[in-house]
Amino acid sequence: DSGWLTTGPRTKAFEESFAQEIGVKHAIGLNSCTAGLHLSLVSLDLEPGDEVITTPLTFVATSNVIVHAGAKPVFVDVDERNGNLDPSKVRAAITPKTKAIQLVHYAGHPCDMDEFEKISDETGIPIIEDSAHATEAEYKGKRCGRFGYTSAYSFYVTKNITTGEGGMITTDNDDVAARIRVLALHGMNVDAWKRYSADGDPRWKLEEPGFKYNMFDIQASLGIHQLRRLQEFWERRRDIMKQYREGLSGIEGLRLLQDIGDIKNAYHLIPIFLNHPGGKTRDEIARAYQEWNIGVSIHFECVHLQPYYREKFGYSEGDCPIAEAMGSSTISLPLYPKLNDDDVSYVIEATREIMANERD
Repeated sequence: DSGWLTTGPRTKAFEESFAQEIGVKHAIGLNSCTAGLHLSLVSLDLEPGDEVITTPLTFVATSNVIVHAGAKPVFVDVDERNGNLDPSKVRAAITPKTKAIQLVHYAGHPCDMDEFEKISDETGIPIIEDSAHATEAEYKGKRCGRFGYTSAYSFYVTKNITTGEGGMITTDNDDVAARIRVLALHGMNVDAWKRYSADGDPRWKLEEPGFKYNMFDIQASLGIHQLRRLQEFWERRRDIMKQYREGLSGIEGLRLLQDIGDIKNAYHLIPIFLNHPGGKTRDEIARAYQEWNIGVSIHFECVHLQPYYREKFGYSEGDCPIAEAMGSSTISLPLYPKLNDDDVSYVIEATREIMANERD
C-alpha cells in the first residue's frame, strides 16, 4: 500500500526502533548478519597480512568474512563452561598484525566483556560483536551490542526474531555508521528513499566501491512487529530452558552450558554435550533423535577444521582442543517459542531414553 518495496520508510522505522531497543545511536538494516560483519571489517581498511582473532566454535560466516576482507582468521580456544572465547587465550594470541577481535556470544550467553574491554583499551584493538545469537543478551545490565566498535545481528528464520532473511549492524560511532551506510548500497552516497521521495534528489555520487547489502521494506515490515514481541519470545524460551535444565539434570554422559556471572542469556540455542567415551557416536545419537521424530542440529563443527581453513591456513586437530571437543560432541535440541510444554517433556523423555541406551 505504501508503494515501497525496497529500502524506504519501513526500513528506517525498523532501524530507529532497533537502535532504541539496544540503546545505541545507529542501527543500519542489512540483508544478513554476515553483511554486518563484513562491512565492519571493511570499514577498518584491513591490508593483506593483517589478522583478526575469532572463535572456531561458530558458523562459517564469522570467519569467512575475515577472508573476504583480505585478512587472516586467527582461531583461539574457548571456555568450556559457556563456549565463548577465552580472554586469556585471546590476549596470548595478539601480535602486531592483530587488527580486530571478532567475538561471538555463543548460544546467547554474553562473552566476558570486562576482560575484552580491558584488552581493547590496553591494545587499541577494536572489538566486533557477532550478536547473531544475542539480541536480548545483557552483560552486567548492559546490552550486548553496546561494547564493541560495531555489533551485527541476524534475523534469519531460526533466530530470536526474524525477517525471513536479514540483519542489522549497530554502532555509536557517527563516522563508522555513515561509511557503512554507503558501503551497504554499492558505495553510493544516497539511497533510493532519498532519490525518489517527493523532496529527494535523484543525483548521486559513488564514494567508493561498495556492496549490495541493504535491507528492504518487506523485510523491515516483518521486523517491526517481531521486535514488539522480543520480550514475549524471550520469556517463553527462558521458561523452556528452565524445563530442560530441570528435566535433563543428572543424566550421565550429558552436559549443559552454564550461565556464568551477572548476565542475561538470550537463550538462542540449547546445545548438549555428550561425554561418554566408548559409547555411541554423536552422529548415532543424533539419528536416534530422528527416530523419535525430533529435529536436532549441530552448533557447531569447528570452523578451523573445515577443509578450506586446513588447506589455506594450515589449521589442524589440536589447535583449539576445548572447542574441538565441544564441536565433536554437541547436539542442539529444539528451542523456539511455539514449543509447548508437552513437546519439551517429550524431548526430555527421549533424551533420557536415548542416553540410557547410549552404550548399547
